[in-house]
Amino acid sequence: MRPTLLLLCVLPILLTACGSSSRQDGPAASYVRPASGSTQVRGDYAGNPAAQAFVDRMAAEGFDRAQVADWLSRAQRQQWIIDFVHKPEAKPSTTPTGAWTRYRAKFLTEANITKGAQFWSRYERELQRAQDKYGVPAEYVVAIIGVETNWGGYMGKHRVMDALVTLAFDFPRRSDYFTDELAAYLRMTRDEGMDPFQPRGSYAGAMGYGQFMPSSYLKWAVEFDGDGRRDLWNPVDAIGSVANYFAVHGWRAGEPVAVRTGASGNTQLKTGFDTRYDLNTLASAGFRPEGRVPSGEEVSLIRLDASGGYQYWLGLNNFYVITRYNHSSYYAMAVHQLAQAIRARHGGGPDTRLSGVEVVSAPAL
Repeated sequence: MRPTLLLLCVLPILLTACGSSSRQDGPAASYVRPASGSTQVRGDYAGNPAAQAFVDRMAAEGFDRAQVADWLSRAQRQQWIIDFVHKPEAKPSTTPTGAWTRYRAKFLTEANITKGAQFWSRYERELQRAQDKYGVPAEYVVAIIGVETNWGGYMGKHRVMDALVTLAFDFPRRSDYFTDELAAYLRMTRDEGMDPFQPRGSYAGAMGYGQFMPSSYLKWAVEFDGDGRRDLWNPVDAIGSVANYFAVHGWRAGEPVAVRTGASGNTQLKTGFDTRYDLNTLASAGFRPEGRVPSGEEVSLIRLDASGGYQYWLGLNNFYVITRYNHSSYYAMAVHQLAQAIRARHGGGPDTRLSGVEVVSAPAL
């Protein structure tokens, strides 16, 4: 992805667009620096003042200056990443185009729902333990991992070091962000005893089953399988980490996520996950919830561009928490609806707090 994680996170569909079809094993042996070496960056970033300044920054944090210079010298500039992030964004349409229907069809498929239910069954004990500890329902942890990596089926094939160095020093608009992520990544690899060139992930540097960015790894990843290491390429650690992430960002146990509302209201109202309305204001504009909303709750007004016309939903606190993983109403709603469908398939029965979640027949991811 989004914290702004990820994930999470800073480019559209960052975390779901760049995986590979093969499994990624966890990081292995730690990197051993040369006995001696230059403190000047060589290779693709030779003479780059930002790269050389980064060496100084990490040295001030206690890293060996020659080692950091060597790492940057070995990093390979990825021109295709630069070309990709500079693609012009599509202009929003002023009339319905069915974009939401196409988006959700990528996730709410029979194959995905079945696979999600199987993942839940396989890790039933761990998911229940995470739910008991963090208060986050198992179906939402399962759905996040499914949307991000198809339950570990594609966790990214790009060297994280190359991706972060490229974006830190060749993407001026987000250079500060990715430079900080690069620094966090080196701290992470140092703390976990990893070779910085071994982990692979998305083209933006997101990693593991849950596609955490390095700063999110440092802040919210947890050790959940008892081996003493935080390893997001391990599904059990990923389960605990996703649940912890949601809990830290304000998930309220036992509360609904989103509630459908009619589409006959004042469509001039601003919509989006970051809007805030009280129910009286929305009712006076013609939007009334079709399900339970906690008393006194302020909600967001979500508009989905579905085939056949716009749909309107009320996003509650837990909906907003999902957007902390990826700042997109479509993303959060896909996670929500996939979670509900997996819950029903797993045997929990439909959640009566939700209406209008139907399975779309579409090819599996």
